[in-house]
Amino acid sequence: MFSKILIANRGEIACRVIKTAQKMGIKTVAVYSDADADALHVLMADEKVHIGPAPAAESYLIADKIIAAAKQSGAEAIHPGYGFLSENAGFCEKLKAEGITFIGPEVKAIGIMGDKIESKKFAAQAGVNTVPGSTEIIRDGAHAVKVSGEVGYPVMIKASAGGGGKGMRVAYNDAEAEEGFSSATNEAISSFGDDRIFIEKFIEQPRHIEIQVLGDSHGNVIYLGERECSIQRRHQKVIEEAPSPFLDEATRKKMGEQSVALSKEVDYQSAGTVEFIVDKNRNFYFLEMNTRLQVEHPVTELITGIDLVEQMIRVAYGEKLSMTQEDVTLTGWAMEARVYAEDPLRGFLPSIGRVVKYSPPEETDNVRVDTGIYEGSEISMYYDPMIAKLITYGEDRDQAIDHMKQALDRYYIRGLGHNIAFLADVMNSERFRSGNITTNYIAEEYPDGFNGGSLTDKARQVMMAVAQTVHSFEMGRQFHISDKMNEDAPDYKDSWVITIGGENYVSSFYATEDGCTVICDEQTLTLETDWLPGKPMFEADINGTEVCVQVDKLLDGYLLSYNGATEKVFVRTPRESELAALMIEKMPPDMSAFLLCPMPGLIVSLDLEEGDEVKAGQTLCVVEAMKMENILRAEKDAVIKKISAKAGDSLAVDDVIIEFE
Repeated sequence: MFSKILIANRGEIACRVIKTAQKMGIKTVAVYSDADADALHVLMADEKVHIGPAPAAESYLIADKIIAAAKQSGAEAIHPGYGFLSENAGFCEKLKAEGITFIGPEVKAIGIMGDKIESKKFAAQAGVNTVPGSTEIIRDGAHAVKVSGEVGYPVMIKASAGGGGKGMRVAYNDAEAEEGFSSATNEAISSFGDDRIFIEKFIEQPRHIEIQVLGDSHGNVIYLGERECSIQRRHQKVIEEAPSPFLDEATRKKMGEQSVALSKEVDYQSAGTVEFIVDKNRNFYFLEMNTRLQVEHPVTELITGIDLVEQMIRVAYGEKLSMTQEDVTLTGWAMEARVYAEDPLRGFLPSIGRVVKYSPPEETDNVRVDTGIYEGSEISMYYDPMIAKLITYGEDRDQAIDHMKQALDRYYIRGLGHNIAFLADVMNSERFRSGNITTNYIAEEYPDGFNGGSLTDKARQVMMAVAQTVHSFEMGRQFHISDKMNEDAPDYKDSWVITIGGENYVSSFYATEDGCTVICDEQTLTLETDWLPGKPMFEADINGTEVCVQVDKLLDGYLLSYNGATEKVFVRTPRESELAALMIEKMPPDMSAFLLCPMPGLIVSLDLEEGDEVKAGQTLCVVEAMKMENILRAEKDAVIKKISAKAGDSLAVDDVIIEFE
C-alpha cells in the first residue's frame, strides 16, 4: 500500500480524504494557497506544501505546482478530490510521466467521459439514450443564439469541463442565450480553466438521479445504487439522498446495468458517477459521467457501508474490488444537506468573512459532519462557499429527515450568513417529505425567494417557554451574586409579558424540583434542562419532546432559532411592556437611488457612463464571488448620476456602485 499520498484539493473534501488515509495508516500531504495557510486540511495533514496565491487559477489549478509539491514531499500518489484538476486528462498524463499514481480513473476514461461534449458523443454511439442537443463547441454569443434556436427553447448552456453547478445557465429566449453564454464562459474559465461551451435541450420538471459506480483495473465494475439530487438552486445541488424515493427496483436495475456497461466501455477504474435526467414516467436519459468522487458520496457510503475513498486508494494501488454486485445491499436511508456560506434572505448571495462561533452537531451513528472549517476559520471569496455537508441516517426516509431536522437545530454558526434555516424549512415541507420533488422544487416552492422559516404554533410555544426560562434563570442569577440581597429577588410567579412576532402573551414561571414550568398563552409547558446562562444552545425536554433552541442575547431580548425559524423574543414586566409599546421604531434610510453591491466580490464588467439612461431589467454590472457570476440589473428606468466603481474593483457588502438621479 502507498505510504504517503498528496491531496490536490482543499476544504471539506481534503479533510475527508485525510481521515480515510489516516485510518489506513497512510501519511498525507496537504497543499495550500495564501488564503488557506491556516485551513483545517492543512492542520490535519502530516505535511504541507505552499503552492501560490489565493486565486485557484494561480494555485490549485496549476498542475506543475501540484506535481512539484508531490515530488518535494515524496508522495507516491495524488488524490484530486473533486473540482480543480480532478477531471483533467492533461494532469493525469503529466503524473504518469513523473511516475506518480493518480487516485482516480485512467486517462482514457477521463478524456472520453470527463468531457461533457465527448461523453455525449460516445454515449450516443454506444446506444445510450441521451438528452437532445448539440455537441458542437459554441464560438460566441451569436452562435449560442443560432444553436439554441435549432435545439428549441428552453436550452441548457453548459461548460464542457463543468461541475458543481458552475458554468451552467438556462435560456428561454435569444437574449438569455447570448447573455448566458458570456456568463457560463467566464465561470468556466475561472473554475476550470476551460472555456468550451455546448448546448442541450432543457427538460422541464425532471428529476436528477445518479448511479454510483466502482471499478478496478482487473475488469470488474459494479454499481452501488442511486442518489436523488433533485433539490437544486442555480443547478447547484443543495440536498441529496440515497436511495431515491421515486425509483422502483426495475428502473434502478436498468439504470445500474446501463451505467456499468458504459463504464466497461471506457475501462473505468475507480469511483465514478453516471448522471441521468428522469422524467415523470421514469424514462431516463444519460446526462454526463463524472469521473471522480462526488460531493454527495457520503449518502451512498451510509446505506452501503462502503468507504468510497478507501476503495479509490486500493484500486489505484492495483487491488481487485473486494465485493461483487451480489454483495451490494442498500440498507436504510441517508440524507445530505449542504451548508453554504450565503444569505438566503438576500437571494442566497455569498457571505464571506470569519467564522466567529462554530459548533456543529455531535457526530453519532445517525449524524455525520464533513467540514473543512473550525471556529476562527476565514471563508474566502476565492473558493466554493460550502461550509460543510451534514449527513444523517435512518431506518427509513422519515427517520432520516427527522434526524436531519434535529441536527440542523444543533448546528451553531455565527460571524457570517448561512443557509441552515432554509435547509430546515425544506425538511419541514410536506411536499418534500412526500418525495414529490423535481429540479424545479426550489423555484416552485420559493418563487419570491426565501423570507425566513415559518413560525408554527408549536415553534412559537417552544420559543416562548425557552425565552421565559432563560430570562428567569438570568434574573435569578443576577439576584444571587455578590452585594445582592436574596429578598430583593422578584417573585417569578408574577406575570410576565412575552412579545414574539409582534404579539403579546401573558406568561408565568414556576421552578420545580425537576426543572420548571411555564404557563403561556393558556398552555402549560414542563421543561427539564441543564442549561446555564451564557450557553448558546438551550437543550431541554419540553412536554416529553427533546428540543434544541439556539439563543443569542440582544440588548433587551433574545434572538431564538428553532426548527428553521428565527425570531426576536422579549420578556418584560407588564409595565415594561406598556412602555415598549410607546417606543418609536427607527426606519432604515431610503437607498432606492443607489445600486449597492449585494455581496463581497469582484466587479467583472461595468460598461456604463454617467448620464446614461437605463431601462428596468437592463444589466448594470456583473459581480463575481466564490466562482459564481451574479448579474445586477436595473429595478426601474433611471438615469445614472454617478458611478463609484469600475471593472476590477473588489467591493464589500453594500458598497455603492451606482447612484441614480
